[in-house]
Amino acid sequence: MPWQEASAVSLRAEFVALAAHDAANVRALCRHFQISPPTAYKWLRRHARDGPAGLVDRSRRPHSSPRRTADQVEALVLELRAEHPTWGGRKIAARLMHLGHAVLQPSTVTDVLRRHGRLRPAERTAHAWQRFERGAPNQLWQMDFKGHVPLAQLHGRLHPLTILDDHSRFAIGLEACGDELGRTVQQRLIAVFRRYGLPDQMLMDNGGSWGTSPFATHAYTPLSVWLLRLGIRVSHGRPHHPQTQGKDERFHRTLKAEVLQRPPFRSLAHAQQTFDGWRDVYNLERPHEACGLAPPVSRYQPSARPYPEVLPPIEYGPDDLLRRVQHKGAIHFRGYLVPIGLPFVGELVAVRPTPRDGLYEVFYLHQRLRHINLAQLTSTRRSRPRPAASSTPAGVNHVPAHL
Repeated sequence: MPWQEASAVSLRAEFVALAAHDAANVRALCRHFQISPPTAYKWLRRHARDGPAGLVDRSRRPHSSPRRTADQVEALVLELRAEHPTWGGRKIAARLMHLGHAVLQPSTVTDVLRRHGRLRPAERTAHAWQRFERGAPNQLWQMDFKGHVPLAQLHGRLHPLTILDDHSRFAIGLEACGDELGRTVQQRLIAVFRRYGLPDQMLMDNGGSWGTSPFATHAYTPLSVWLLRLGIRVSHGRPHHPQTQGKDERFHRTLKAEVLQRPPFRSLAHAQQTFDGWRDVYNLERPHEACGLAPPVSRYQPSARPYPEVLPPIEYGPDDLLRRVQHKGAIHFRGYLVPIGLPFVGELVAVRPTPRDGLYEVFYLHQRLRHINLAQLTSTRRSRPRPAASSTPAGVNHVPAHL
């Protein structure tokens, strides 16, 4: 029973919440969380009998539910507000109802906060905006860094890495990184993929870890090539348009208001411990406007695509013209050197003709990298003549081209 990477109680709570879905596969969740089925069913039974108190290691008597007076209800409101200073009337009312303590209108909660001087003048009622989201979990994850945060006593800087599911707003990852290097991101992503599986697509900005960089003839980096190799489509927001990643940007505002404005963290380990605790509240407890004031976990399930510890072989279609990217990041095609990008050196790409005469498209697995227009290759440096050879390099399997 590992439960070791984070608080055991928080992992149990997340497991129970995910297993509560009608379509949940408990055995698959056991594999994601690396626990045995007997252990899983033990905590499910305890939670069903005792609620959240059943997830702790020591026994606790369940809370009774006596009839509460108005003063007691107000005390509950003020207690939640003290615990979550940024929550307004809607969130507190929804949380109270979820806990079974009281059923209040959001306006009533706001009146209580105002009467006790707990409402900041800048707070106002939120407007309902039209929201656009993917239709199911794991169709799209948004990923970004939330700036640079100084650590206490000049012990370096913190770079919070955030990963958010577009459909559910579930915080897939909140990582306290010491830098923004691609290898650091890849290491954190491997742990995330092992727990939650692989998304269909990831959306990022144009930062150096995964976007425009000295490597990128076509805005790809070693990190994004690795994601493509895993079968994840990679897309980038328009430069200087952070609204493309609006959900993650909104998550950053909440993270800043509720976590990052506290006194500086002592270390990266201290920051990660704080992040883990806050992420539990955000995913499992905090009512979210976009989820109908339910917590994000109510709309999330891990991906059915497991992380492959060993990458499968690359497969292309029988009609594809296969080329291996050379050491300068280019391929030989029709006697010309066509640039692809340095991160693809040594990789196989497929050149596919289009209905338009003389126009081809270059793909790496499922991702279109660029097009080749033969009419425009006159200004491109010619490559050395190559001996005639089969268009299928050794060890490459053919599959239908639509893959």
